[in-house]
Amino acid sequence: MKDLSFSLSKIKSFASSASATHHFWIQRLSALTLIPLTLWFCFSIALLPSTNYAAIIRWLQSPFHAFIMILVVLISFWHVHLGLQVIIEDYMAHSRYRFIAILSIKLMSYFMMLLGVYLILKIALAGS
Repeated sequence: MKDLSFSLSKIKSFASSASATHHFWIQRLSALTLIPLTLWFCFSIALLPSTNYAAIIRWLQSPFHAFIMILVVLISFWHVHLGLQVIIEDYMAHSRYRFIAILSIKLMSYFMMLLGVYLILKIALAGS
């Protein structure tokens, strides 16, 4: 029969509780931040007199709207990255594949953040 007792050092070596707690709170903070940002986005678009391409471009050329949209893009992709990382850590057993998956998610999230910010700035500065 195997010895099922674990020493405290073995349990602590599985994961750092400080980083897990930090990850948990950052994910919750990003979710709470996305609530007013998403409401702002929905109401801003809904209150436009016209939702054609030209109206949306004019709307996004406002410095305020461009800045808030950049926040929406950055926080949304950061939140997605954190959530997918938790799912991968919880359900992917093989450590090498888990590392590759987390790295891929992280790189894709950063790429999408950069692309989103670049495109928003390109639209916002096109009218200047």
